[in-house]
Amino acid sequence: MNSTTSCFLNIFISLQKNRLLIQQMVKREVIGRYRGSFLGLLWSFVNPVLMLTIYTFVFGFVFKARWGQDNTDKYEFALVLFTGLIVFNLFSECISRAPGLILANVNYVKKVIFPLEVLPWVALGSALFHAGISLGVLFVFLAVLGHDFSWTMLWLPMILLPFALLIMGLSWLLASVGVFIRDVGQIVGMALTVLMFMSPIFYPLSALPDSVSHYLFLNPLTLVVDQVRNILIWGQQPHWSYLAVYTAISIFIAWFGLLWFEKTRKGFADVL
Repeated sequence: MNSTTSCFLNIFISLQKNRLLIQQMVKREVIGRYRGSFLGLLWSFVNPVLMLTIYTFVFGFVFKARWGQDNTDKYEFALVLFTGLIVFNLFSECISRAPGLILANVNYVKKVIFPLEVLPWVALGSALFHAGISLGVLFVFLAVLGHDFSWTMLWLPMILLPFALLIMGLSWLLASVGVFIRDVGQIVGMALTVLMFMSPIFYPLSALPDSVSHYLFLNPLTLVVDQVRNILIWGQQPHWSYLAVYTAISIFIAWFGLLWFEKTRKGFADVL
C-alpha cells in the first residue's frame, strides 16, 4: 500500500482507533467550558434559544425583513438566518481554533505515543455538540410555529459528512502551519468574516445576479448553507450533482490536510 492510500485510510483508521480517547477529550472539553458557571451545561441550550428569540424580534418585528419577495411570514427570516448561522458557527469554531491547537497542547507534542492528529477531531466533536443543541432549538421553534417537518430532513447527515471532512482537512493544515507561522490565527479570523458575508446566510442566492452568484460557490460555506436550509426549512431534495463534486473536493482536502500534518509533525518539537 503506497503512502498516499495509507494517508487517506488514516483519516478513518485514526478516528476508529482513538475513538474512546476522542470521546473522553470531547466530553472533558464541553464540560470544562461551562465548569464553575451557575447553569453549567444548560448554557449550551440557553444561548441558542436567546439568539433565535432576538433574531425573531429584531428581523421579524423591528425590521420586518422577509427572505423572499412573496414571503409574508415574519418568523421565517429569523429561522432561515439561524439555520445558516448554525452551519457557519460549526465551521468557524473549528477553523478559528485550528491554528492554535498544537500551541495550546504543547505537553502532548513531547509525548511520542500521543496521536496529535486527534486534536482536530476533538475540536470538531465539541463544535458538533453545540451545533446539535442549536439544531434541537431550531426544531423546537419550527414545531411551536406549526412548521411542517419534511422527510428531507433525513438527508442532513449526507450534507454534513463531506462538510466535516472539509473542516478536518483545513484544521489539520492550519494546525500544522500555525506552529511555524504564528500570524495564521489573525489571518484566519479575517478570512472567516469574509466567508460569512460572502455566503448566503443573510441573503438568498436569488438576490444576486447569476453572473455573481456562481462565484459564491467558491466559498466552502455556500453549498452547505443553501442545502441545509433547503432540506430543513423548505423540504427540498439536496442538489446531488453539486453535493457529489463537493464531497470529492472535501475528500481531497481531508487527505491533503492529514498528509501535510503527518509530514510536518516531526518539526513541531523543534519549534516549540
